[in-house]
Amino acid sequence: MQNFKGRTLRAKSALAALVLACAPFAHADSSVGGFNASQQDAIGKIAADYLIKHPEVLVQVSQALQQKQQEEQISQLTVGAVASADALLNDAKTPAVGPKDAKVAIVEFFDYQCIYCYHMSETVEGLIKANPNVRFIFKEFPVFGARWPASILAAEAGQYVYAKKGGEAYLKYHNGLFATGKNEGKLTEQDVEKALKAVDLKLADVKADAKTLESQIQANMDLGSKMQIQGTPTFVVMPTKGATADNVTVIPGATDTENLQKAIDAASK
Repeated sequence: MQNFKGRTLRAKSALAALVLACAPFAHADSSVGGFNASQQDAIGKIAADYLIKHPEVLVQVSQALQQKQQEEQISQLTVGAVASADALLNDAKTPAVGPKDAKVAIVEFFDYQCIYCYHMSETVEGLIKANPNVRFIFKEFPVFGARWPASILAAEAGQYVYAKKGGEAYLKYHNGLFATGKNEGKLTEQDVEKALKAVDLKLADVKADAKTLESQIQANMDLGSKMQIQGTPTFVVMPTKGATADNVTVIPGATDTENLQKAIDAASK
């Protein structure tokens, strides 16, 4: 972060120098309240020459803009998470593991076909083992369903497993699908069927209950839209009571164990 701020400061200084270089032209025509055509051409040439010699300024300005946009996105997501705390934490139909009276919860929005969700699956599994007092809540969020229908089937099957056999069976199914390593369109109906068999359930029964399961998935999609979640994975780490913008952390995208653990610690205070 310090290095980024330093680059931003240098970019601002460079732009300030560019403005000062143009100042004589502004002074020359201040009496008429603007630049004439000749002065505008000269200013444009100075700016163009400077940027050609210092293209890193454009990169630094772009980086500063991206950081600002990311900060604004996280702020919006955090506000949405606080406003949607009840739906995030207390939907009995949403798969979850860990103590029901936990003081902290991690909510993950994910798609089984999302490659970044796949890369995060082992991290989440490790966090579950390292934090037995935290509740982990899994929002089936098949954003790739329109492109890859197996995403929706896998999500519905996950809901079905939880409804029939609870959290431990769900986690076995969930981890089993990610363990296939199949994502970005490679997951198949046969993979889902195999994961269901591992917890003694049948794909035919999932399909028979499709309408109910579809409504549950749609509720997740509606919640994500309301919170302005734009992709998977998205993690929301929050206290189960008294959530505020100060103790809720939203992480859009893949992250690491350290960042998630820091968020758990912040929500525990």
